[in-house]
Amino acid sequence: MDLDGWRKRIDAVDLKLVELLNRRSRYALEIGKIKARLDLPVYTPSREVEVLNNVVIANEGPLNDQAIRRLFERIIDEARLLEREYIENRRQKMGSRPEASKKGPGR
Repeated sequence: MDLDGWRKRIDAVDLKLVELLNRRSRYALEIGKIKARLDLPVYTPSREVEVLNNVVIANEGPLNDQAIRRLFERIIDEARLLEREYIENRRQKMGSRPEASKKGPGR
């Protein structure tokens, strides 16, 4: 295969990666919503260790384990940012509705 052929394959993989990263981010956002409702922290160190261990174990190369770890650390950072933004926006909306702060749950 020539250079253009390999580049077209990379372009196709890049589009799939964007699709998968956005799907993963939507799932992370749903987890963030649950954490917000339960008043749980966004950052869960044990879960991050679990995710990183899982992807390193699954790694078959040619990227080495450190490269996979760095990539997923970045992906996790972005997911955490998305969760924090959701929680902050939720707090701002709740704070901007006076009736929400006056009424208790279920009222």
